[in-house]
Amino acid sequence: MKASLKRFLPRGFVLGLMGLSLVVIGASSVMADDYFVKKFGKNDELGHGNYLTEAKAKQAAKLVTKGKVYQLGMVTGPDTPAYGPRKFQMIVHQLNDGSGALLGPDKLVSNDDTVVTSIGIGSQLDGFGHIGKEHKYYNETPAAEVVSPDGLLKFGTHALPGFVTRGVVLDMTKIFKQDPLPAGTAYTKADIKKAMNRQGIKITKGDVVLFHSGFMKANEGKTTLSPGEPGLGISGAHYLAELGVVAVGADTWALEALPSEDPKRVFPVHGILLTKYGIFILENMVTHNLVADGVDEFMFTLGVPKLAGAVQAIINPLAIK
Repeated sequence: MKASLKRFLPRGFVLGLMGLSLVVIGASSVMADDYFVKKFGKNDELGHGNYLTEAKAKQAAKLVTKGKVYQLGMVTGPDTPAYGPRKFQMIVHQLNDGSGALLGPDKLVSNDDTVVTSIGIGSQLDGFGHIGKEHKYYNETPAAEVVSPDGLLKFGTHALPGFVTRGVVLDMTKIFKQDPLPAGTAYTKADIKKAMNRQGIKITKGDVVLFHSGFMKANEGKTTLSPGEPGLGISGAHYLAELGVVAVGADTWALEALPSEDPKRVFPVHGILLTKYGIFILENMVTHNLVADGVDEFMFTLGVPKLAGAVQAIINPLAIK
């Protein structure tokens, strides 16, 4: 402000203008730090799924040297621990008690089934419609364009492509020298780098990354969900996004460290991966067989069920070595 003007204005008014300027500058810097990355254009719905290319599938196929197949999904049933109020019920339909009239000259009998279930139970994929920020979802898409009671309007997991890509499993029990890892253990950027160096591997664009903590094996047979778990931390999530991974999974029910590094925040890693960057989350992955066999990298395959408008998906990905 010019000195000549200052002489004619009250000192309090001048200080007020200076304070207002600081507020405006501060607000501009906040607005410039946009939460939503929008790397693939304003109409994109696949996020890092765009890295699932033909070249990546060919690269993954070269990793198959033995033909051994590992099922990464757990068995889901009525006793599977689940985040409340999620539940699972299987109903088998028969003709009466199943010993009624036979069908046709071949004397056939028949069973059918109905499943009443939450989809976010057992081994599962979280799509971009699962978590939003201030009623906006991946790519800053307004809730009105996404959410509907009878199925998502956008980001339904039925629309996902098939996953055929390179998979990597990082054994975090070796980094922290505990098995299983205690609840609240957060994998930072530095921890992930240590794990890669120890195993002699690199994470590349388009990979699926799985973390092994020993948590699933240690809790095998339990019917209630543990409130705490080891998992991915905030800096680790940003680092994996920087590397261009397609999906991140773990042998835990929520992927991320609970309680969170910042106890005031609720599932911050979910927001970072799904909402900010567009990276899929894989929960309750069976990793201990891979680690027991010393497998570091493999061909990862996944075909997501085509349930129209689904937020999540019950899955059984395959790791092939």
